[in-house]
This record gives sequence, structure tokens and C-alpha cells, in this order.
Amino acid sequence: MDLYLPIAEMSVNVLVIILLGGGVGFLSGMFGVGGGFLTTPLLIFYGIPPAVAVASSATQITGASVSGALAYWRRGQVDVKMGLVLVAGGVVGAGLGQIVFRQLQKLGQIDVAINLLYVLFLGTIGTLMLRQALSELRRVRAGGSATPGGRRHHPWVAALPGRMRFYKSGLYISPLAPLLLGALVGVLTVILGIGGGFIMVPAMLYVLGMAATAVVGTSLFQIIFVTAVTTLLHATSSKSVDIVLALLLLAGGVAGAQLGVRAAQRLRPEKLRLALALLVLAVAVRLLIGLTLAPASLYTLQGE
Repeated sequence: MDLYLPIAEMSVNVLVIILLGGGVGFLSGMFGVGGGFLTTPLLIFYGIPPAVAVASSATQITGASVSGALAYWRRGQVDVKMGLVLVAGGVVGAGLGQIVFRQLQKLGQIDVAINLLYVLFLGTIGTLMLRQALSELRRVRAGGSATPGGRRHHPWVAALPGRMRFYKSGLYISPLAPLLLGALVGVLTVILGIGGGFIMVPAMLYVLGMAATAVVGTSLFQIIFVTAVTTLLHATSSKSVDIVLALLLLAGGVAGAQLGVRAAQRLRPEKLRLALALLVLAVAVRLLIGLTLAPASLYTLQGE
């Protein structure tokens, strides 16, 4: 069944969009990522204008993250204190990101900018994830643990002033570190329509040195609030949120997130990370091809 999207100004297959939202929601619950880094490119592949894809996927991420965060909350795996610091930084970053987004829109370069940034970020993150996943697989085959023992935060985190205890994360660090991390993710959330989890989760583990048990739930907790603010900014400023598209994605995303949380408790993490890394790289390559190959039609007419 086809349905017309008023902001995107096109018709879409309802089942395809719901299934897309469900698949991304599944990854959200499993890995603690908002899923926007896949939702936005997949919507662009489907033909949704990039600016609308970014704004609408942020709305879907909010709902999917609520579903996943509640599941981790029930398990006691959310560090609310750490999450609130990340949210504070994320809100500031979102405000800055919206200024950049509007300027790119006025210049008429927002679509190209979104695609280029996705190629760079997905290519970089996918490569790092692939190296880590392959390293873990080799370690497991050699009879070792999937993840090396011990954890510690980055030296520059230790050098920041004004330390604070985050008991559930097992940290005694300056709140400036998660504040700056949250601000960076907030900027990217507005410009790229991502939840930021695919940056946040590795940074929490390897930069902040958080306890692994609190990472995914806390990541989803901060994603809820930052993407909600992002949706509000896009709706009032760039006016790119297609609520019909967002609701279709949300319908699949909420159910998919619950399934992802359950799957994460049963499946081997090193193989899941390898699959996610390959998927991220595949999306980056597809976007790069779209940017470099000549389009079928060199000229299009678009009304203001």
C-alpha cells in the first residue's frame, strides 16, 4: 500500500518503510546506537530528499531509543547522572548544529554536505569497527577473551579539572569530558540525523572508560533527549520533519528495539560487531558511488 508524504512530496510503500524502521530499531536495541546513521542513508537510497530524511529519522530515533532505554532501565543498566551530563552537552551541540544546518540550506548545499559527511563518518567508523571486530575474533580463536581485561579512561580525560563520581559507571572523572562528548554528538545529530550511538558507545568505553554494563543503556538514555530537541529544532526552523514518514519509521522501530535488546543477551558480541561493521562500510560505499557516478538525469525542476 502506497502513502503520500506531505513534506517529502512523494509516495512510499508503507510496508517497506515500517520494515526499514524495524530493522534499524533492532540495531538500536542490540548495540545501543540510535540507528540514524543507517536510517538516513537508507531513506536517501529510497528517494527521500536528504534534508527530510535527516529531520524525520531523528524523530524515529527518539521513539526507538525510548523503547530500548526502558528495557535497560529495568535491568538497572542506565547511569542517569552520566546521562544527564551527556544530555546537557548534547542540547548545546544541537543548537550549534542547527545554525550550521540552516546556513547550508540557505546556500543550497545541504544535500551534498549530508552525503559527503556520511561517506567520511561511516567510512572511518566502519573501518575502525571492522579492525576491532577482527581483532576480537582472532583473540577468541586463540583461546582468549573477546575483550581484553581492564579498562581506563584516556589520559586527556584524567587531566581535566573538577572531578565527579559516577558510581554506576565506575568513574571518578571531570564532567567536562562527557559534556564535550555530548556536544559533539549533538552537532552531528542535527546535521546528519543520527542518534550518535555509533560514536557515543565506543567513546564511552575507550575514552571515558565506563563500565560496559552501563554503556548501552546510558547511550540510549541521552539519545532520547538529544533527538527530541533535534526534532523540535528541525520542525520549527528548517521545517523538514515529515510526521507521516516519522510515524511509519517509529511503528517498526519500537518493536524492533525490544527484539534487539533480547537478541543482544543471547548472541556472540564479536560476530555482531563484525556484521555491523560490514553493514556500515557497505552503506558508505553505496553513498560514495551515488556521489561519484553521473545521474541518469542531469537536470531537475524543483519548486520553492
